[in-house]
Amino acid sequence: MIARHLVIHGRVQGVGYRDWLAQTARARGLTGWVRNLTDGTVEAVLAGPEAALQSCLTACQDGPPLARVSRIENTPALSRA
Repeated sequence: MIARHLVIHGRVQGVGYRDWLAQTARARGLTGWVRNLTDGTVEAVLAGPEAALQSCLTACQDGPPLARVSRIENTPALSRA
């Protein structure tokens, strides 16, 4: 199991990105949390099998239909597993 800390930049608030990411992660069997930050980004910590995490990260580049992701900061996070 691995864990990643993500900060998603772009047009990601007010377009359902946070809820979309939570559902996308759950559907892949990942655990963690996601929240909107005051600077307009979305922050998440996701943990699970590497293949599932990579699949979710790939999907994060597009997000829901109205989102426009400009970049994703992706760093290791500590897992409590």
